[in-house]
Amino acid sequence: MIRVLVVDDEALIRTGFEHILNSADDIDVVAAVPGGRAVHAVRELRPEVVLLDIRMPDVDGLTVLAELRRLPRPPVVAMLTTFDMDEYVAAALRSGAAGFLLKDTDPEQLPYLVRTLAAGGVVLSSTVTRTVVDGYLDNGPREAAVRLVDRLTERERAVLVLITEGLSNTDIADRMHLSTGTVKDHVSALLTKLEVASRVQAALLAERAGLLRPSRSVGGGRPVGGGRPVGGGYSVDGDRSGGGGQEGR
Repeated sequence: MIRVLVVDDEALIRTGFEHILNSADDIDVVAAVPGGRAVHAVRELRPEVVLLDIRMPDVDGLTVLAELRRLPRPPVVAMLTTFDMDEYVAAALRSGAAGFLLKDTDPEQLPYLVRTLAAGGVVLSSTVTRTVVDGYLDNGPREAAVRLVDRLTERERAVLVLITEGLSNTDIADRMHLSTGTVKDHVSALLTKLEVASRVQAALLAERAGLLRPSRSVGGGRPVGGGRPVGGGYSVDGDRSGGGGQEGR
């Protein structure tokens, strides 16, 4: 069962997300709270996934994200917004958010996207992916991203492509006929070579470098490069290690 916390200043949004997600057999919304109660709720209820409004009147979503990232075992956090081109999104991804969703995401897709997040996938709104990629990388030259990707071995490139498809370490191991431990080692190595701290940052850099072709959009959000829901949990801890959380880097 995937434990989810919904954080939003609007009661209607909280209730809607809670109703939609609780309709899935494998998802349990443990609470739906305003921003001021988010950190306390995470400490008390220990959700695996947090859907966090990026702009709230009582507390800024980026501030909440920063506090959650400092927890010993932080949850996976995806930012919520009503804006297609929110200037806060790139900052949130730099700060360790695992994704970004519009509040008008197709309700049928929400459980799918939560499963992807819980498994370590990278989920971004399909309508703003290019803006997010450009903003996240500070509009740096594509050549710089290409040079970083060129540091990778052929095996590491293959792992990076599967990361952008939203696959967990376990599923990457199955796809490539490797052990999970070997995949974790490859992930740790490629994060170091790419000079990034998380899978989402690696996936965005890969897209900027042209390592993959953008996939079709799915509702209001999608895993970068396509992706699919897979099992297991994943905790964002922002370091370069191959481990961390249930699934690890």
